[in-house]
Amino acid sequence: MIAKRLSELRKKKKWSLQYIADQLNIAKSTYAGYESGYRQPSLEAVKELAILFGTTTDYLLGAADGEQQAIELTNPPSPITVDGERLTEDEIMQLIAFIRVKREMAKK
Repeated sequence: MIAKRLSELRKKKKWSLQYIADQLNIAKSTYAGYESGYRQPSLEAVKELAILFGTTTDYLLGAADGEQQAIELTNPPSPITVDGERLTEDEIMQLIAFIRVKREMAKK
């Protein structure tokens, strides 16, 4: 499933195998192996591919049927709610700040 979806997404964006390999800092043959099904990407690579293509890991892995776009919280497409209450812009910014701090802590 992932091989087919990677190929479809790449062709839709009109990107070359080399372009994607360069973006991921991997060999072209490694990425080509992902598309052919000869190699399976690591979980980290799946995450990076989803970010690069602007989709979700669920879509890449076949857990979701339709192509899904990743939600950018700085400009969400629809109201985000928690416990039935819409988040304010300030709460969204706090959530983004929390995630960024958490990611930085995880790197250390």
